[in-house]
Amino acid sequence: MKKGKLIVFSAPSGSGKTTIVHHLLKQKELNLAFSISATSRKKRGEEVDGRDYYFISAKKFKKLIKKDKFIESEEVYKDNFYGTLKKEVKRLRKEGKNVIFDIDVIGGLNIKKKFTKKALAIFVQPPSLEEMERRLRNRKTDTEEKIIERVAKAKKELDYAKYFDVVLVNDDLEQAKKEAYQLVLKFISN
Repeated sequence: MKKGKLIVFSAPSGSGKTTIVHHLLKQKELNLAFSISATSRKKRGEEVDGRDYYFISAKKFKKLIKKDKFIESEEVYKDNFYGTLKKEVKRLRKEGKNVIFDIDVIGGLNIKKKFTKKALAIFVQPPSLEEMERRLRNRKTDTEEKIIERVAKAKKELDYAKYFDVVLVNDDLEQAKKEAYQLVLKFISN
C-alpha cells in the first residue's frame, strides 16, 4: 500500500484554518485523516481528549521531547507545548491515509522541512489583523489577555507566510474552502 501524503495547514489563531480543515475532512474522496496534536494547554470549550488534541501535562510533554517522540514540538506560549507525535503520523500513513495537520506556523514549517515533497504546506492568512482579532473575540473562548497575546504573536507569524508552498487568504470562507479543496486534490493526485 502506498504511504499517504501530508497536508499542513498553519495560520495565526483566528484565521479560519480549523474550519477549513474540518471541511476538507468531510470530503471522503481526499482520503484524509486528521493528525491529532499533543498539547499541554487546558481544554477549551467542547474539546475532547483524543479527538481534538492529546491533552498531557507539561511535565510529561517535556519527557516525551527528551525521548524524541515528536516529529516537531514547540513551546508556543509559556508552559503551553504543542507537538506532533511520530507514532500518530506513522500509523495514519501506513494505513494509506493522507494526513492533514492543523498546526502552528513553526510546527508547520518543521514538518515541511522534514517531509519536503511529501508535504504540502498551506498558510491561511486572515484578510487583516483587525478581522482576525474580531474573530477571536467572537469565539468567546479566550481572556482579553490571551487575545492580546494571540494578536501580538500573529503579527510575527505573518512574516513566515512566504516560506509556505501556498498562501491562502481567507477573506471569504466559502471561497477559501473551495480553493483549499482544489489545492489538496491537485497535490494528492500527483
